[in-house]
Amino acid sequence: MATHFVEGETIDVGFDGKKCIHSRNCVLGHPEVFVPNAPGEWIHPEAASAEAIVRVAENCPSGAITYRRKDGGPAEAPPVVNLVRIRENGPLAINAEMVIDGETVLRATLCRCGASARKPFCDGSHTKAGFTATGEPAIKDSQPLAARNGPVKVAPQPNGPLRLDGNLEIVSGTGHTIDRVTRAFLCRCGHSQNKPFCDGSHKAAGFVG
Repeated sequence: MATHFVEGETIDVGFDGKKCIHSRNCVLGHPEVFVPNAPGEWIHPEAASAEAIVRVAENCPSGAITYRRKDGGPAEAPPVVNLVRIRENGPLAINAEMVIDGETVLRATLCRCGASARKPFCDGSHTKAGFTATGEPAIKDSQPLAARNGPVKVAPQPNGPLRLDGNLEIVSGTGHTIDRVTRAFLCRCGHSQNKPFCDGSHKAAGFVG
């Protein structure tokens, strides 16, 4: 599913269902704009200011909600610090200027349970699969990066881990820095004993993805 844009007078709102993890930030933040369970069109850009919609979109962890401004306001800027957030019993939430499958995005939630039908993106399957993995792994000894932003290449390895190349800070669910890296191989099969990092368990598990 590609991004579908709903046009408004001052801002167009985009939605990509393939990336959505139903965090509900949008329908709880501005339910007059994002109307849940509505028949027909459920996004109404005219119901709030462009700035209000920008705030909701930029707080969408999966990047499913995007926007195109028509009022002369700025587009979403890449983050000052590239972050990989580890969600308790859930996906990896990444905020960086990333290239995934040839597309440049700023936010994404990527599967780490191995069960998603929309790999590399999370589709919520971790809940049904009973996936358990701490959001507070052990902190590694790491040095501050020379640069904390910049482009990141995201490359799911065939039947293997998620390879990330670029400046990244891996942080726990409560914001503690777990590691600082310029390259990482993160588990996406769900079997590593060293989550969020890959330990090669995908081979014995017969992971396909």
